[in-house]
Amino acid sequence: MSTIETRNPATDTRIATYDLMSKDEAFAIVEAAHTAFEDWRTRSFEERAPVLRKIAGKLRDKSDRIAELMTHEVGKLLRDGKTEVELCARLFEYAADNGAEELADEERTHSGGKKRGIVTYQPIGVLYSIQPWNFPLYQPVRVLADNLMAGNACVLKHATICTGTGLLLRDLCLEAGLPKGLFDVILVDHDVSDEIIAHDKIRAVTMTGSDGAGAHIGKTAAAARKKTVLELGSNDAYLVLEDADIELAAKTSVTGRLYNNGETCVSAKRFIVTDAVYEEFVAAFVERMKSARMGDPMKEDTQLGPLSSEDQYRTICEQVEKSVAGGATLLCGGDPDESATGWYYPATVLADCKPGTPAYDDELFGPVASVIRAKDDEDAMRIANDSRYGLGGGIFSTDEDKAIRLARDHFDTGMVRINSFGAADPNMPFGGVKNSGYGREHGGFGMKEFVNAKAIFLP
Repeated sequence: MSTIETRNPATDTRIATYDLMSKDEAFAIVEAAHTAFEDWRTRSFEERAPVLRKIAGKLRDKSDRIAELMTHEVGKLLRDGKTEVELCARLFEYAADNGAEELADEERTHSGGKKRGIVTYQPIGVLYSIQPWNFPLYQPVRVLADNLMAGNACVLKHATICTGTGLLLRDLCLEAGLPKGLFDVILVDHDVSDEIIAHDKIRAVTMTGSDGAGAHIGKTAAAARKKTVLELGSNDAYLVLEDADIELAAKTSVTGRLYNNGETCVSAKRFIVTDAVYEEFVAAFVERMKSARMGDPMKEDTQLGPLSSEDQYRTICEQVEKSVAGGATLLCGGDPDESATGWYYPATVLADCKPGTPAYDDELFGPVASVIRAKDDEDAMRIANDSRYGLGGGIFSTDEDKAIRLARDHFDTGMVRINSFGAADPNMPFGGVKNSGYGREHGGFGMKEFVNAKAIFLP
């Protein structure tokens, strides 16, 4: 039987080994999820909500244990792991608090307003959730919380390197009283995963990952006529406009680039800086990036931990090398210690980034910043939108009204931060456009992605 192994990227030591499931074993989990769904769907919102609140409480009770496991599996800073656990608890509570209102029946009319109609939002069944490693708890929870409240079941295929976190989440849900089978984890290879998508008890697929993987999942699901929500890669641009507060921009940009070791879909990745403030911003930004403390992710004063795996480390090394060969200027970093234990890559700044190179075109999933000079504010927005991606982005400007206009009318992304950086909020929609995918989660939007908006016509 094939196995998967999890390893600590800070020490390159083995954590655990797991057996992959056969197709029959995985299908049995899907069937059990459907059976659990048939009962769960009959429960009222008032019956579902307390279970979600108990899960939130269980997560908080086990916060230290969960955060430590995430640090060991993917190199996440321990304090960031604890923040992630709290966010997940809030997501369960948000769904519990708001689900009844978001999914309430709506009174409508038909036949030119002369007759009564009702729109009701009904659960559809078992969702297949395919999730990445960079937020081992949050990625599955943002799907799970909304859809449990909506009445659906969920089967998770997690990234192999954080298998332990996925299994721990399942166990804590069971301890909190979630009916057995309603949420479960499968350990399968890609071929079996494709067969699960086609399983007749799977009603929809949600996936977070690269745009290449998303294209495959989307095609496979479409062939089986299954709805999908895809949250894919990004190359988020943060604009430093002519009237920006440079100290704030530099400080926030470092946080935005190094948060979660730079392995975040909505990290600040490209910094589009207007000519008027270019030299001032770059000097301040590079100084702060140089001073970032890299080290043991378990220590409180560490600012930058290891990348999640050897594969991720090799990818970043190659992307930086290709970008420099393509004309980028290395302002700091880019010189990892190959003899050191663990997959550590230093905070790195690349300037003069050119189209056709990874630093300009692609997602750099690590602590590497791409700086691009713009002639003026208008040129900065043009460059920001010159990307196949469109997940998030940011604007630094002391003119808030101008920043809002640019964000609303011109920034071709699903989310925009003004004079700030952040990853996700339970009350705001999360998702992107273009190659960054489609569909929305959070803020009530996720609860309606996988329900049947059923029309009832009365005479």
